[in-house]
Amino acid sequence: MTTFAVLIAGASSAAGDLASEPEISGGLINAGIAIEIATQCDSVDVRMIRGALYLRSLEQKAASMGYSETEIDEYIHDSDEKKRLERLARAQLAQMGAVVGNADSYCAVGQTEISANTEIGRLLR
Repeated sequence: MTTFAVLIAGASSAAGDLASEPEISGGLINAGIAIEIATQCDSVDVRMIRGALYLRSLEQKAASMGYSETEIDEYIHDSDEKKRLERLARAQLAQMGAVVGNADSYCAVGQTEISANTEIGRLLR
């Protein structure tokens, strides 16, 4: 999921702490899934402004939980965390029915998410 790197590109203890926040890591996984769907399926696009606002809201949520700007930045750039979230996103996509190399399966997942108005679906059009 190379496009997922857009979301999270030094490891620190702050990265470990934020990684244990399901709302933050889950939100990043959902954003990564939306990006991967749009990358694999020509008929689905990411809502770029909505996506940027969504990612900003995750940063604000982390700040409201007491994390500093430095801690958030370290988490965002933690390469081990990036790999962990990519693995989780790939596994979740597979559970949702996406098959690597099969664009139609990604399109179907995307359309299902859009129709259900899920967090992932709201990031797509």
